[in-house]
Amino acid sequence: QVQLVESGGGLVQAGGSLRLSCAASGTIFTFNPMGWYRQAPGKQRELVAIISSSGSTTYADSVKGRFTISRDNAKNTVYLQMNSLKPEDTAVYYCYAQYDRHYWGKGTLVTVSS
Repeated sequence: QVQLVESGGGLVQAGGSLRLSCAASGTIFTFNPMGWYRQAPGKQRELVAIISSSGSTTYADSVKGRFTISRDNAKNTVYLQMNSLKPEDTAVYYCYAQYDRHYWGKGTLVTVSS
């Protein structure tokens, strides 16, 4: 059974940094793509960044220049380096992966204080 497990969330002050990790288990296949979505209180889930198995990336306009997505295909792991965090980045961040269907992690909370 495929599982996505996120780690790295927490509380940080505005301007600070966090690094999220998501490890996939239960499969030997390479997901394409993998990525991150987020959902703030009272808002819909939105795309943050995705990365293909070849390394092509897509970012939401709101995080361009501040967030960097990367992956390690050998470990089936995707990362999100978040710099210059803002209070509006506060949300539950969900790992996403696609192979035969869509897979989601349970989410990790990121709280940015002003």
